[in-house]
Amino acid sequence: MKNLKMKAARAGKDWSQQELANQVGVSRQTISAIEKGNYNPSVDLCIRICQALGKSLDDLFWPEN
Repeated sequence: MKNLKMKAARAGKDWSQQELANQVGVSRQTISAIEKGNYNPSVDLCIRICQALGKSLDDLFWPEN
């Protein structure tokens, strides 16, 4: 499942995928794969992404009904 919420939060900070990747210590390809729904990040990585973007786990990773 695509993660459009994460992509929108990143865009809201006017960050590229590379900038977010630098903030959380992964490659740009990892951020791209998460946003495309091709990679399920670990809980640790989810938390780092949330902290960098100022969002909660529910905001970015909890599926909508």
